[in-house]
Amino acid sequence: MSGFGEQYCEACNADAPRATDAEKQALSKEITGWDILEVDGEEQLRKKFKFKNFVEALAFTNKVGELAEAEGHHPAILVEYGKATVSWWTHTIGGLHKNDFIMAARTDSAYR
Repeated sequence: MSGFGEQYCEACNADAPRATDAEKQALSKEITGWDILEVDGEEQLRKKFKFKNFVEALAFTNKVGELAEAEGHHPAILVEYGKATVSWWTHTIGGLHKNDFIMAARTDSAYR
């Protein structure tokens, strides 16, 4: 796990600022293969992970769930046969925060 992925999420409330374009650009360099998408007016990080079967995808999902629960920061996860799609964003601010990039890096580490 890189130093970035070893960081922990900071407490975030509804008044926390969203990541600026410059911050998103810099933080995106710390993660690979994640797309920034706008969904229902909110920016999200999204990545698809491939597996041999449903059981492996589900096991990965459970690892991500444990990471999320430990941080109190939860993604949307779609589990399908042979893949899992993970989306991170900060619900309370309706967009991206540094926490989302940290959790994306930690998700990548769980995939290895």
